[in-house]
Amino acid sequence: MTREERIRAAIAGRETDRVPVAAWMHLSEHDQDPISLAEAEVELTEKYDFDYIKMMPFGLYSTQDFGNQVKIYCDPYKEPIVQKFAIDSPAGYDSIRAISALQGTYGKQVEFARELAKRRMEGTPIIQTIFSPFSTLKKLAGDRLLTDMKEYPRSVHHALAAITATTMDFVGYNIDAGVDGFFFATQNAVKTMMTEEEFNEFGVFYDLAVINSYAKKTWFNPIHMHGEDVYFEKLKDYPVNCLNWHDRHTWPSLKEARRLTDKCLMAG
Repeated sequence: MTREERIRAAIAGRETDRVPVAAWMHLSEHDQDPISLAEAEVELTEKYDFDYIKMMPFGLYSTQDFGNQVKIYCDPYKEPIVQKFAIDSPAGYDSIRAISALQGTYGKQVEFARELAKRRMEGTPIIQTIFSPFSTLKKLAGDRLLTDMKEYPRSVHHALAAITATTMDFVGYNIDAGVDGFFFATQNAVKTMMTEEEFNEFGVFYDLAVINSYAKKTWFNPIHMHGEDVYFEKLKDYPVNCLNWHDRHTWPSLKEARRLTDKCLMAG
């Protein structure tokens, strides 16, 4: 089987010649330059004969164009960090506006997708990493968001709507660049962070708006449920075709998950 055939079969629940395998990590010495990062990801993939490439833009890429001040080290052992949050008062949410995802740091990740599509070995699927709107907003505001969403919900919804529109714009440019799907990372769908009612209000609506913008246009679309004690039973029903979570650290185990869903399980 080719790499693409193997993954398509796994997603469809058909027999494969072996389990599809890939691994990824932040390549902080390369991730500020689209060409260098594309070359490094292809090199890593071919060195270990991985079946697909999970694209690894730096974790704050979705925040810089909205005003986060980011300290960048370009060091393999130091990922970029937030020096100053874009939102430091309730009024900050109202200042967030939808922007073109073909400019600035977003635009660099579109260029990364274009370069990777040119350089990948034929038949190697690539999936772009995108973040849930709430995850991006949390990186823009820090922990104050968890209080502000209770005290200033209208303003928080305003910011979430702008981030959602920008993310959907980013999705479209990546599809044009040739990606095969999206790795949708939700980092805040955690029961210890939000009640189910809060997650329904500030998470689910915006998550589904983003995912539905590509679900029928791309074929390899995992969701990553970051953290422990996640809303697995709710997230498993999102319109994605692979489920990824910290199965070695939190419920459910792979065996338990298989009883809850027939979707492809991306473990590790």
